[in-house]
Amino acid sequence: MLLRQIFDPQLAQYAYLIGCPRSGEALIIDPERDIDRYHSLAKQNGLRISAVAETHIHADFVSGAQEFAQDSSVHLYLSAEGGADWSYSWPKSRPNTHLLRDGETFKVGNIKIEAILTPGHTPEHLSFLITDTGGGADEPIALATGDFLFMGDVGRPDLLESAAGVKDVMEPSARALQASLAKRLEPYGDYLQILPAHGAGSACGKSLGAVPTTTLGYERRFNTPLKMALIDGDRFVREILQGQPDPPLYFATMKRVNRDGVRVTGATPQPQRIPRESLKQIVSDKSVAIVDTRSDRKAFHQGHIPHAISAPLHSPFFSNSIGSFLIAEEPFVLVVERAEDVDVAVRQAYRIGLDGVKGWILLEDAAETGLCSEATDVRAINTFNLDEIGKEGLVLDVRMTSEHQNEHLPDSLSIPYTRLRARLDEIPTGRQLYVHCASGMRASLACSFLAAKGFKLVYLDGNFSAFLRNRSLD
Repeated sequence: MLLRQIFDPQLAQYAYLIGCPRSGEALIIDPERDIDRYHSLAKQNGLRISAVAETHIHADFVSGAQEFAQDSSVHLYLSAEGGADWSYSWPKSRPNTHLLRDGETFKVGNIKIEAILTPGHTPEHLSFLITDTGGGADEPIALATGDFLFMGDVGRPDLLESAAGVKDVMEPSARALQASLAKRLEPYGDYLQILPAHGAGSACGKSLGAVPTTTLGYERRFNTPLKMALIDGDRFVREILQGQPDPPLYFATMKRVNRDGVRVTGATPQPQRIPRESLKQIVSDKSVAIVDTRSDRKAFHQGHIPHAISAPLHSPFFSNSIGSFLIAEEPFVLVVERAEDVDVAVRQAYRIGLDGVKGWILLEDAAETGLCSEATDVRAINTFNLDEIGKEGLVLDVRMTSEHQNEHLPDSLSIPYTRLRARLDEIPTGRQLYVHCASGMRASLACSFLAAKGFKLVYLDGNFSAFLRNRSLD
């Protein structure tokens, strides 16, 4: 058996290629939308992709299953669990589509795959037990756990309510997750490899580990939520629902398109460079979003194209930024520092359903044509005096809700930066906003979006906790 893990560092997402060298077949588990790289990996290993499986209806990226489904010879293995609300509708009567229930099996060459129902993160969630029968094994080597069990954490059970808007399912989902953790893993030995769908940095859990794989025995010993699920169900439910990060806005869209269908494109978009003579015309169109991908937030705030939003490409914030500030059908233009950044940015946007890229601008071109004329009012937070706010000012805290609950300035308005677009009507117009986060990064992103929407603001950059400590000493 051949096993390869494919990592997307932006979304902290793992897909898996499971190959049978004897038959030349391969299975992809939980692919993202740009499937060319999976075909390339299979070809490098002398394999062809004959099957695709999904652990669940994903919230954080567009599944690649629909792109693979254009080849009718590829077998799709999807969950038949979850009830009417969480049943796949897009495959319909497609040939070679198999809807799996708990305990059902299929084979890829000499590799046996068994579907294990593990609800909680979502009601239809399956994990896949992998046994290398071609190697003579009669016990499984690994369990692909999707968003059920991670290195150091477990899947979050709140997303159907907090991201997809399904009412009153948070606690029942948490109890279902606790039952799954307590019962579904019990039969398996400590040696079983755990192949999770996410690692550190994903919004699909609170404290995921950065190690790419683990074993069931290690998690039984050191995974705090798993241990809690085994010994105290009520405490597990209380604690698993506390402190979860506020999900990016695009999560709700991903649930819908992965259940009901998304436009199949056959490949990632291939936008063209916008020539200098066309730049002013393009950026003057307020219906087209400008996405500035540079990493230096100080440089962005010193001068950028008017109504540009900041989405640092080479950081963990790119997908969350564009996925929270743009919507699926919205046209946008990329501003990049290097031409080679275009493919990276386009792929990341494509993976979360943003297909509306209309072209790209080299930052050097924008600067030399005088387009980077907009600056942000930036203030070091350690020099900020609350007395300056007055009646016309308002402190806007764009950290996660749990951070605000832990400590905050009096009378500050809490809206996580990933939820700003959905909650713009809560921000008073005509008032001066003083925007902060914990270190300045998220506030930087938020200020770019709010300025593009016409808000008057001051960006408070720096360490918020240190500011609070110094303030308490005064």
